[in-house]
Amino acid sequence: MSNSEISQSILDTLDKLRQLVQVDVQENWYYLDQDLSIKDIKLEKAKPVQLNDKRYIIWSSGRQVQWLIQKIKFSSSLKEYPLIHLTARLVLTWWAEDAKIYINGKLVQEGDLFDSTTRRLLTTDVIPQREIIIALRLVSPGHDIGALMRSVLIFEKPDFIDPAFVADELTVLYNYLQAFEPEKLDILANTLNQISWNIVSDQEKFNQNLLEIREQLQPLASSIKKRQFHLLGHAHLDLAWLWPIQETWEVAQKTFNSVLKLQKYFSELKFGQSSPVLYEWIENNRFELFTQIQEAYKAKSWELLGGMWVEPEVNLISGESLIRQLLYGQNYFKEKFGTITKVAWLPDTFGFPWQLPQIFKQAGIEYFVTGKLHWNDTTKFPHGVFWWKSPDGTQLLSLMSPPNVAGVMDTNPIIMMNYAISWEQQTGLKDAFWLPGVGDHGGGPTRDMLEVQQRWQNSPFFPQISFTTAQEYLDNLPQENLPVWNDELYLEFHRGCYTTHGDQKYYNRYCEKLLYQAELWSSLASIHLELPYPKTALTDAWKKVLLNQFHDILPGTSIPKVFEDANREWCKVIETGEAILDISLQFIASRIILPIPPHSEAIPIIIFNSLNWTRSEVVSIIMNSLVNWDIYDVELNQVYSQITSENKLLFLAKDIPSVGYRLFWLSPTERVKPEIKTTSEFILENDYIKVIINHESGDLESIFDKVQQKEILNGAGNQLQAFQDKDQYWDAWNIAPNYQDFPLQPSKLKSIEYLDYGLIQSRIRVIRIIGNSEFIQDYILRINSSILQIKTTVNWQEENILVKVAFPLKLESDVVTYEIACGAIERLTCPQTEAEKAKWEVYGHRWIDLTDVNQNYGVSLLNDCKYGFDCQMNQIRLTLLRGTKWPDINADKRIHSFTYAIYPHSGNWQEAKTVHRGYELNIPLKVIFQKQFNNTCLSPVSSWLNIGSDSLILIALKQFENDVTKWIMRCYESEGKIAYLDIASEIGLTLSSPVNLLEEDIVLDELTVKPWQIVSYKIQK
Repeated sequence: MSNSEISQSILDTLDKLRQLVQVDVQENWYYLDQDLSIKDIKLEKAKPVQLNDKRYIIWSSGRQVQWLIQKIKFSSSLKEYPLIHLTARLVLTWWAEDAKIYINGKLVQEGDLFDSTTRRLLTTDVIPQREIIIALRLVSPGHDIGALMRSVLIFEKPDFIDPAFVADELTVLYNYLQAFEPEKLDILANTLNQISWNIVSDQEKFNQNLLEIREQLQPLASSIKKRQFHLLGHAHLDLAWLWPIQETWEVAQKTFNSVLKLQKYFSELKFGQSSPVLYEWIENNRFELFTQIQEAYKAKSWELLGGMWVEPEVNLISGESLIRQLLYGQNYFKEKFGTITKVAWLPDTFGFPWQLPQIFKQAGIEYFVTGKLHWNDTTKFPHGVFWWKSPDGTQLLSLMSPPNVAGVMDTNPIIMMNYAISWEQQTGLKDAFWLPGVGDHGGGPTRDMLEVQQRWQNSPFFPQISFTTAQEYLDNLPQENLPVWNDELYLEFHRGCYTTHGDQKYYNRYCEKLLYQAELWSSLASIHLELPYPKTALTDAWKKVLLNQFHDILPGTSIPKVFEDANREWCKVIETGEAILDISLQFIASRIILPIPPHSEAIPIIIFNSLNWTRSEVVSIIMNSLVNWDIYDVELNQVYSQITSENKLLFLAKDIPSVGYRLFWLSPTERVKPEIKTTSEFILENDYIKVIINHESGDLESIFDKVQQKEILNGAGNQLQAFQDKDQYWDAWNIAPNYQDFPLQPSKLKSIEYLDYGLIQSRIRVIRIIGNSEFIQDYILRINSSILQIKTTVNWQEENILVKVAFPLKLESDVVTYEIACGAIERLTCPQTEAEKAKWEVYGHRWIDLTDVNQNYGVSLLNDCKYGFDCQMNQIRLTLLRGTKWPDINADKRIHSFTYAIYPHSGNWQEAKTVHRGYELNIPLKVIFQKQFNNTCLSPVSSWLNIGSDSLILIALKQFENDVTKWIMRCYESEGKIAYLDIASEIGLTLSSPVNLLEEDIVLDELTVKPWQIVSYKIQK
């Protein structure tokens, strides 16, 4: 016989064995599509089901109720094999938002989309002719059809063997031999030929025959027993998704209670859970349960995982947000459990930025675990265990956990063994990790999972099984000769998450930069002027931000109620942050010694700079009175200013010091109304660039660099491009891969007009229409700047439409550089491999840049709250909006406001200081009016902090978490070069000792910062 014939013979025999104790009952259901109570469910009123070609029972979407009823009558035998006194179970798999199982009218089990399978016990003692009525009440998802996919009646002998159990054992053996010892398959086949099918009607004799077969085959399985499964009970708990956060608190409580109860019966069970925010809620609301968890942790049956406050979306949040996730999470674990976790745990997050190894390592993390890359839609991630290397050189041991794409990972032995085989083939490791439990909506391991595990633990044909912790498993992994992954971990899926629910992206970016400023100035005011530091308020605000960064909130992939709750929390953060910032700046301003004013009625204004370099930028002051004003500097030099069409006073605030301020004067004057330009040509021009707007389309016709005498555009710029984007099951998550094949009509120009025309600022407004949506865009060019800002307001009302803005360039490059958390990454514009081609939509933070090295010239695209991009070798494109309908039917139907900007420059992005320009767009200079001055002690111009090298970016200045007398300053190197920390401060701040991200003392090379390195130092006065 050929190998294929031998294999088929084996599989046929094993299938024949299963048929003795398993029967498909899928077609035996009857249905009622009325939503009746269980007491009104009558089999005689129901109609026979019709199966589709997959043998599924399906019904319509939209939370439609389907009752399925079936009478099970036990026979005395199946295929002549006696069933009397066996245990009977009904195996079901469904796709339903809500599932209820009734046996003889009694509710016995509930489930949902994630708790979607069961091995429901019917009886432990099969009696022939006994009848059982099964009724299922299934509710289809709102977004998808409902389905019952599998119904199998099985008969078992749990304390002994039965034909199906033996068939599964030998399937495990067959799969192992086929993978590693195929030459022994004929032995298996020949031994199976010894099964005495003629005595199948005698259960005892037939079982004895199977025992003899097993005994003969056990030597073939000797190598299998040298393998081992390491199990950790787990319940992935999505804090919010198709349910609000409030529901998750209760789900967590039920899950944890279930685990602790099971541990009383299964003493070997170990369970791991991430997300300190869950523990904090349990502590505050279910304290008795919390103390039981603490005791389980002490008994080493409970493992703390993750270290981050929640399991966040990590691509889109800032470096400081990543740090705070770990700072607050690890500190909570240490305070409540006496230790931190060493295992970063992100099983369901949608890709991972390149700097994570460094950030994790600095927060006490030694290992990183995820399984999400199993979801890739194009390539299989090549490694199971590997060193993940960040751009600064930090390496972190990383593990791809077993695949879980259905929310449930049970102890099905064949699935487990198939995984162990593929794991060994990939890594060469004979020890495999497994995470039994129901997830997404909680649940954890079930009694049946544990009973199945115990049964197979005693099988001679299955690897050894033991419960462990993730850290124990990782500690014992070999660390030599592992592959190194020196790149981001890009998920080839869920690319729409960079854009969906633009309000969440806006709030996140705004709150991140607001809390940076609030902490910065409240810290400085406390250090220098003894203003009380609002630590509790800042911590509470940060924790609200961290919660809303959860991986189904910030990506925009939850139901409407989740976003209603999230937006309330965002608004609380904004209220708190703006109040703290305003109080701090007002307090500082009130201590400034006023110089001689230019006029007796002059009003002092103070311009604050929250960034760590000197800036000269146009500032805007809203004028609420009928009085006109001139601007004077502290030397009483008049500063040229301009009144806009919206009655805002603009002037160029020069040389605002690093983390400092400069005083100016508002002096009353007479002024003529601003000039409104009327022309058929629409041109913006200053000393650096000249911009021409097409009066028929509203697109950019030209951006001309006057200094370099170079045209930037190679076609219509700022072109709004709309595409059909539909037919994706994961609607909010995924952009249709073929969206570019379905372009829609170009936008229609509604109007174009000058709003401002002056030396300080010129502004042209274009209004364009796409479908039922209106785009209002102001092209803004200011003095002293080569940056063209495009301030945008959109009333978005589209469905299943994707809108991008494109800038074709007279430049070419094989790479585009994208800002990421505390760094930057190059991605190819002409991909060659399948993995490179899969990056057809990627994320970036404040800026991206395409530089033509041959021309020594580039263009940066800046933004204040957008994240999705795609680029070609001569075009950069920003994704603006999507029109998804599930899980939130009105996800982005609202008013959106955002700004992006084009920054043409000589040299590369480092030479052009693109990093600075991105921060400046996001954190503009702050104008403070101060009418009361007392206890004055401050000069009218001052730099309170300068950290030296211009490639160092300050990202935090805050009070120590556990010591109110100490302060922390954190920065990172942003341009990939060695930098030197050289602090200068007019208020006497000096550096003390370096600390890690958990604010623990460490040793660093003195004041030298490596390329892309994040450093934190104590500061003192």
